[in-house]
Amino acid sequence: MHLSPYLLFNGDCEAAFKFYEKVLGGKIDAMFTNEGTPAAKDVPPEWQKKILHARLLLGDRALMASDAPPGRYEKPQGFSVSLEIETPKESERVFHALSEKGTVVMPIQETFWAVRFGMLTDRFGIPWMINCSKPM
Repeated sequence: MHLSPYLLFNGDCEAAFKFYEKVLGGKIDAMFTNEGTPAAKDVPPEWQKKILHARLLLGDRALMASDAPPGRYEKPQGFSVSLEIETPKESERVFHALSEKGTVVMPIQETFWAVRFGMLTDRFGIPWMINCSKPM
């Protein structure tokens, strides 16, 4: 069994996933628009090119998402996408890239459990936690 976060965006899913693919080194293996699908009849013309479903592979895990239907988007709250990164240098790189044009909630730093830990909300409104654990 695998647990995969599914994010909803306010019309910028494609831009977000292309950004995440670049920053996280993943691979987008699915990106479907509403156009040409049964969903097309349920969205206005200006929403035809918006994302119905996207999947970004990161190793053997996936991050999935879509653009919320018109009028149904709600600001993400009450969760964070958590990344466990192996080295302090890489965790700092990812943290700074994701926080560009976003909001730093907790600067990346050493904590009692981690060599590096930080929290941010990216430019697309998605909350993230970046963690580089201390050896057990």
